[in-house]
Amino acid sequence: NMVCDKCDKKLGKVIVPDPWKTGSKNNTEGGGRKLHENKLLSAKKNRFSPYVGSTFAKCRICKSSVHQQGSRYCQQCAFKNGICAMCGKMMIDTRDYKQTSV
Repeated sequence: NMVCDKCDKKLGKVIVPDPWKTGSKNNTEGGGRKLHENKLLSAKKNRFSPYVGSTFAKCRICKSSVHQQGSRYCQQCAFKNGICAMCGKMMIDTRDYKQTSV
């Protein structure tokens, strides 16, 4: 993922716990997530429905559909330009690289 450290906190979490427990964000030890919880009832936001409305924005560079909520740039343009996909902050100086998204 081409996101900066500040925007890494904004990324969504997966419901299924990681098998590698020590560094995972969604483990049950330490209050990470509740056991035997019905996610349908306890969800804070509306569930994602891909056919109702356009919840994802368009990329500011190539105008294609963005694959993450809250992102301004698609993954290909973010990699090619060396910027954060969510805020657009420069992460890598790509002047001396030949960046391709293929």
